[in-house]
Amino acid sequence: MASDPLFDDVTVDDLHLDNRLALAPMTRTSATADGHATTQMRDYYAKFARGGFSLLVTEGVHPDTAHSQGYDNQPGLATDAQAASWEPVVDAVHDEGSAVLAQLMHAGALSQGNRYEDETVAPSAVSPKGEQLPIYGGEGEFPTPRALDVDELDEIRAAFVAAAERAVDAGFDGVEVHGANGYLLDQFLTDYTNERDDEYGGSVANRVRFPAEVVEAVVEATPADFVVGVRASQTKVNDDAHEWADEAQAETVFGALTDAGADYVHVTEPDVRTPAIGDEGPTLTELAAEHADAPVIANGSLGAPEDARDAVAAGADLVAQATPALANPDWPNRVARDEPLDEFDFEATLLPTAEIDESEAPSATPADD
Repeated sequence: MASDPLFDDVTVDDLHLDNRLALAPMTRTSATADGHATTQMRDYYAKFARGGFSLLVTEGVHPDTAHSQGYDNQPGLATDAQAASWEPVVDAVHDEGSAVLAQLMHAGALSQGNRYEDETVAPSAVSPKGEQLPIYGGEGEFPTPRALDVDELDEIRAAFVAAAERAVDAGFDGVEVHGANGYLLDQFLTDYTNERDDEYGGSVANRVRFPAEVVEAVVEATPADFVVGVRASQTKVNDDAHEWADEAQAETVFGALTDAGADYVHVTEPDVRTPAIGDEGPTLTELAAEHADAPVIANGSLGAPEDARDAVAAGADLVAQATPALANPDWPNRVARDEPLDEFDFEATLLPTAEIDESEAPSATPADD
């Protein structure tokens, strides 16, 4: 479909992609207990590359051996051994002709399974809303976190850098700094989880300071052709109703993140097609396209091809698929051939837990149709 904008070439920094279709990061709790990627994960990710996604972003990967791990059986880039375990995954994706980025995630107060530390940490000692997620192995209320001091922020920033350097060694094409969905960097940005009175709290410019510092530090420590993106959202896994104060906050956030050197901004909402703030006005995609000096990836309720095309028309450079990709790991190939798409079955795929099912990780490349 040469006339379909979804299949236009696109470039992110120096990374050339054959289409505008990306796999969104999705938590699958399928690594080993010590955070190593597995053969099953290799086959799982290769399947999406084979299905036509030009760019894959991994599930959130914990960057340190302290407080960052978010759930049991989460993969890491916190040690050289964990990084080495990712090499077969990266090679398999590259063999299928796609690029792959590691999403670096510090869970902060939303950690519900950590083999390194028992306590949780956050910008401020604010109890998270909601409850832990059973599909990720959690149960009951989140514990109240301990507030981080400034020296610890230096350590966390350095951990993100070290994990990104390990991602370089493992062969990844880049990393995505997870600044969304209520995890640590988003906890700094969010007004009700950040009660600090230092340079990292108060105004929006102060609250976005630490996420921007992490992005800047990772950019400075990695090669020029290594992609460093950042993910941003208003909503959280434990609060799907949160909105930013106004459009000026979007301008400040996206400006700070791209001024820090982010090669792209990945916006995600449950439904990114709807107005970002209030009942009228621009979507988060449109706000990012206006205020981010970098390419934009859009994610959230864009599984219908016409909605994905509308997102491109609204300013997205790429469209990332999550649950539509679980239902259709060959979503790009199906759309290119104008074939029908399967509906996502949440219960069959993600219950009782989010672990990868054997049927989701075919070990052999199927014959061409």
